[in-house]
Amino acid sequence: MTTTATPTTPRPPAPGEAPARRTAPTGVPFHRLLAVETRKIVDTRAGRGLLLVIALVTAATIAVVLLTAEPEELTWSTLALATALPQAFLLPVLGILTATAEWTHRTGLVTFTLEPRRLRVGVAKLLAATLVGLLAVVVALAVGALANVAGMLWLDGDGSWSLDAGQVGGAALLQVIGVAQGVGFGAAIGTSAPAIVAFLVLPTLWTVLGAMISWLETPARWLDLAMTSEPLLAGSLAAGDWARLATSVGLWVLLPLAVGTHRLLHREVS
Repeated sequence: MTTTATPTTPRPPAPGEAPARRTAPTGVPFHRLLAVETRKIVDTRAGRGLLLVIALVTAATIAVVLLTAEPEELTWSTLALATALPQAFLLPVLGILTATAEWTHRTGLVTFTLEPRRLRVGVAKLLAATLVGLLAVVVALAVGALANVAGMLWLDGDGSWSLDAGQVGGAALLQVIGVAQGVGFGAAIGTSAPAIVAFLVLPTLWTVLGAMISWLETPARWLDLAMTSEPLLAGSLAAGDWARLATSVGLWVLLPLAVGTHRLLHREVS
């Protein structure tokens, strides 16, 4: 003889008894969301390809500096900072790809079904790209150290191991600003190719116009990010430099991030 299991039904509240509260789902923990978004950066074909390009350009830059610089200029500081410029140019593109890769139908459906709170997804993307940017600074220091040893052994280089903390901090802040700008442009425009073109053309156009048109010279000192971030690599930011840097960051980084956040919260997955 077999018995049939009968489903249990919730007991109705007794007269005068408050109904039982439903517990809200806890959602995806933020550290797991951050880990997933970080993995997306390096675990896609576009991400891996761009990181490979960055590695090749960095190696080529180090080789050029080793072969063309005077022996007294071959120091850890010089070689490490030589990698900052190509990384500052290419890493923001990684931020753009991070922000725009979410809007394919399959990816968007999976991501926003598991985590419907889109703002948390956006913050995780921004932090993941920032972590990759800071990791690039660490890699630049390691590559600069290896190149410094090579310069001492084969090129009679100076080989000094002194490092200016202001320059290193400035290079790290420059990477963070650039990556955040890339994420902002990607989120605001929403498609990779137009976002990359806008990121490369608009700031450059503003720099050229500021240099060519006399009445734009004064606004350019406050709104040209390329100009206001120059003292970062020199490690010599004065009080006025910080104000000009903050103004240009507000225009080229915070404004795209604000527009991109609005789009992230309201955009339909196509």
